[in-house]
Amino acid sequence: MAEQSSVYTRTARWIAQLSGRPITFLLAVASIVIWLITGPVFAYSDTWQLVINTGTTIVTFLMVFLIQNTQNRDTTAMQIKLDELIRATKGAHLSLLDLEELEEKELAAFVKQYEELATLGRKQLDKGKPDTGTPEIVSQTAPPEKSLSSPPKGSVRGRNGPAAES
Repeated sequence: MAEQSSVYTRTARWIAQLSGRPITFLLAVASIVIWLITGPVFAYSDTWQLVINTGTTIVTFLMVFLIQNTQNRDTTAMQIKLDELIRATKGAHLSLLDLEELEEKELAAFVKQYEELATLGRKQLDKGKPDTGTPEIVSQTAPPEKSLSSPPKGSVRGRNGPAAES
């Protein structure tokens, strides 16, 4: 990428990579073991307990933000990759590109359609027939997308779904 990453992004990536390593886990375990061993030395005092409680609370608090940042980046990258696969797949519905932005009701309509397709596929298998194919899925919450290009020559109206209509 031509853009330079922000200091926060670079730091978050570095800490995320560092925190996921086995040595980091072993260091955390070693810290707990050392804390436990020092218990008798400090007579298991309130200060002794406060040290581990404060340390783990601070680390946990900061890690929540780090994990959320990492997940947001990863999720966005994955969505872009999936959107590109949909965009580049002939016959794919462009209306599926930003499903993560839809309301629960709209998502439920798509889920219902795909569940119906799965049921149909299982019935086909039960009859000894293949469950392959590309039946049309049309959103019940929004009109199907319009074709960005003219329909292929020789296509029969309705045969290729919404994009084939003129």
